[in-house]
Parts: sequence; C-alpha cells; structure tokens
Amino acid sequence: MNRLQEKYTTTVIPALTKKFEYTTVMQCPKIDKVVINLGVGEAIANPKLLDEAVAELTQIAGQKPVITKAKKSIANFKLREGMPIGCKVTLRGERMYEFLDKLFNISLPRVRDFRGVSNTAFDGRGNYTLGVKEQLIFPEINFDKVNKTRGMDIVIVTTANTNEEAKALLAEMGMPFAK
Repeated sequence: MNRLQEKYTTTVIPALTKKFEYTTVMQCPKIDKVVINLGVGEAIANPKLLDEAVAELTQIAGQKPVITKAKKSIANFKLREGMPIGCKVTLRGERMYEFLDKLFNISLPRVRDFRGVSNTAFDGRGNYTLGVKEQLIFPEINFDKVNKTRGMDIVIVTTANTNEEAKALLAEMGMPFAK
C-alpha cells in the first residue's frame, strides 16, 4: 500500500468524518482520479514535438498518454479538425496516489518562489485544477534532454460535493495550500 493511501485510511478519513460529522465512512470524500493534460500547440507546425511531449508525460505519470486531437478547425491558428495537438493521461488507484505523493512532497516545493497553491482553483463540484508552468519540477525529467519547457494542467477529481469538503480533503492529504 502506498504511503499517501495509508495516510488517507488512517488519518484523513477520521479527521474528515469528525469535521463534517458524516454518519458513515462511505460519505467521506476521496480522490477519484488525476488527469494530466499537456497541450502542444506547436505540434501543428512540427509533429515531432508531440512525440517528445508524449515521452515526457510517460516518464512523469508512469503510464502511456492518449494523444488528443483538435475538435474544430481554426483558420487563424492553421488548425484543422482532427489534427493531433496534445496528450493527456488519466491516473487511478496506486499510480494516482504515487503521483500525488510525488507532486505534493517533491515537485511543488521545487517551483521557484513557491508560496503554496491557490485556494480558489476549485470548480464548485469538488474538483481542483492546478497549472504547472514547466515540466522540469518533476524529478524524472532530465534537465539536459529537455529542449523546450512545457506547461501542463493537473486536474484532481474528488467525490466531494462542495469546495469546502474538497479543500479539507486535499489539505489533509498534504496539498500545500497558500496561507
């Protein structure tokens, strides 16, 4: 069992049950999945860049990403419908907990001038979205092999019903929120 998973069962569930006065353990919100999305806009001109992005995302997530395609054509961006323009990966279970553990304890503190993540990035239904400006904060990425820094979106999907519950869950899990 993963360290973060163990923390969830031993400390987070009792704390949340006490705070929100749940009658059963099953009411306690949990993290459902983590979706990491990497948009590669330059892939329109140079498709090789997408392969590099896929390789980097595979290293970070530990599983092969799916290539995302454009939904509609936009003439100003020279974009046709169906062109590959990014990649995403959905993590669940063991891999998800490993990734979150690494994100909270290793990667986020490596961000320059890091004061904590935003308190307001919840969507109203208990999901949290986090934007990362560069992939270099992850320990798997070799700094010398990177020829372009890319940002990514990390969406943490929880079973919480409100922002307050989701924030309490993530804070208990060790998410470094800004004070």
